[in-house]
Amino acid sequence: MKITIDSSLCSGHARCAAAAPELFELDDDGYALPFAGEVPAHLENAAREGEMACPERAITIE
Repeated sequence: MKITIDSSLCSGHARCAAAAPELFELDDDGYALPFAGEVPAHLENAAREGEMACPERAITIE
């Protein structure tokens, strides 16, 4: 499972980081940074929660 963030859609609400801080880091301006690598199996539900928390739908989980 991988996380993709469309930076052109991200508005910096940081809801993804609030939902899953172990997966979603923010830059100095509050925009989500891409998660490097595969999501560990035990964090897959957290990844989906972060995806669903994004009001702009800037996050894709594949």
